[in-house]
Amino acid sequence: MSLKYKRVLLKVSGEALAGDKGFGLDNATVTTIAGKIKECHEMGAEIAIVVGGGNFWRGRTGEGMDRSRADHMGMLATVINSLALLDALEQQGIPSIVQTAIEMRQIAEPYIRLKAMRHLEKGRVVIFACGTGNPFFSTDTTAALRAAEIDAEIILLAKKVDGVYDSDPHVNPNAKKFDKLSYIDVLNRGLGVMDSTATSLCMDNNIPILVFGLDDPENIKRAIEGEEIGTIVR
Repeated sequence: MSLKYKRVLLKVSGEALAGDKGFGLDNATVTTIAGKIKECHEMGAEIAIVVGGGNFWRGRTGEGMDRSRADHMGMLATVINSLALLDALEQQGIPSIVQTAIEMRQIAEPYIRLKAMRHLEKGRVVIFACGTGNPFFSTDTTAALRAAEIDAEIILLAKKVDGVYDSDPHVNPNAKKFDKLSYIDVLNRGLGVMDSTATSLCMDNNIPILVFGLDDPENIKRAIEGEEIGTIVR
């Protein structure tokens, strides 16, 4: 099949990289995800990735801690995940680069928009680490921001759930899954697609969001090919 989307922003949650372990990194899972990214790359897709850090640390984990400091710790967790994904991609022969929103030159490039776009044009996978570089913003908001900055056609939101439901499907077996939603629906209903800042940013810049499950990594390829999986928000 041919590509429906040429340039995409793939958001991978930290929990997805932990596999069934629930914490840290599961090497087999990371390698499998990298393999599917490789398939899409070889089809000609330009892929940028934002990785979460929830498999190591979440801002709310540091209850009682200064929020800014807790968020900075979360940003460092995304660097660990980004380097792991970079290594897995490079081992499969995919030219890749990590750019960080907080400078750490010995480890990765600093985020520079035009440089990131140049990497994509040259066929490199670009992984964005450290969120936006600012506390109080989630990696979902980072995904929306970077997608707008690099002119991505869509945000592929890879989660542990296979779409958007009206309630938590892990708690409510009768939860209803949505095939399509509008940004306003997501905001008004308080649906847990992205946080409200990220959703508003996508709405303002007309960037569609496809939410799908990463339990089957093949879904990354299906999404880029335009198969109707998960939930589309536009």
